[in-house]
Amino acid sequence: MGKKGIGDEFELIAKYFAPLAKGAPGALGLTDDAAIVDLPPGERLVVAVDALVAGVHFLAGDPPGDIARKIVRVNLSDLAAMGARPVGLLLSAVFPEDMTGDWLEGFAQGLKSDVEEFAVPLMGGDMVSSPGPLTLSLTALGAVPAAGALTRAGACPGDGIYVTGTIGDGVLGLEVARGGLKNLAPGPRHALLKRYRKPEPRLAFGARLVDIGHAAIDVSDGLLADLEHICACSGVGARIAAGKVPVSPAAESVLELDPGRLSDFLGGGDDYELLFTASPESETDLHAIGEELGLGVTRIGVITEGSGLEVEDAEDLDLSLERLGFKHFQ
Repeated sequence: MGKKGIGDEFELIAKYFAPLAKGAPGALGLTDDAAIVDLPPGERLVVAVDALVAGVHFLAGDPPGDIARKIVRVNLSDLAAMGARPVGLLLSAVFPEDMTGDWLEGFAQGLKSDVEEFAVPLMGGDMVSSPGPLTLSLTALGAVPAAGALTRAGACPGDGIYVTGTIGDGVLGLEVARGGLKNLAPGPRHALLKRYRKPEPRLAFGARLVDIGHAAIDVSDGLLADLEHICACSGVGARIAAGKVPVSPAAESVLELDPGRLSDFLGGGDDYELLFTASPESETDLHAIGEELGLGVTRIGVITEGSGLEVEDAEDLDLSLERLGFKHFQ
């Protein structure tokens, strides 16, 4: 069988993307160049945008459905870090000229899956053809109570530093995707690859954190790099214990083979867990919310006066912390 053609822009929109606008009257069936967004009284709009480029943020050979899910989820993770509920998505896609109908159908199915799972409609966007590489940009619209939203600027000396879930699976999953970690059993390899390709935005936890947290960010560039962002925006320092950073059973199996890999976990990124600060008196409530949502919450350090980031057990654990996280343009 030959490759399926993809048709022109308007045929693509009608076939693959207009159905994803269901339930959003303001999307106008994706027939116009703009959408209309209404918010209930007492809420403010939150807007986040991320771009993913083949060869930089994902591998060109990754399954198209997983690529679609990843761009949705990394943007929803930005909303989660501000405590916002999702309202809608805008997708801009630069598709390579050799794009096939089969690939696009897989991409649309992945997009449909997450639109339904997270109850967030596609409200517009744009698409063009280019010699490449595949480049995607997604804007996520969210809403928060007008009285407040989480930012990176609210951390206070004495705050506990907390993280949801586990850290390190993202960087290890990328290694698996590239054909590495062959000495791991199939189960852990699959778990790591899934975490890399389909991260879980912590939307429910973020929404509950609005009334408790002081500052928050999602772990995309790396735990240490993202904690530095909070410190810089808040005008504070931080001290953490690397040994307290939570890791998954799959990541633990890697550490058993090479304990020095903990440095990679702290700087690797792509975990999309929430890193946040809150009063130590809130810890019981934080754990209760985590238990209710089936999500671990771990205290890994404390916010300090001054500036700078200290990893108090780095020398004891023989950690090399020169690489704090991923940075573009370097």
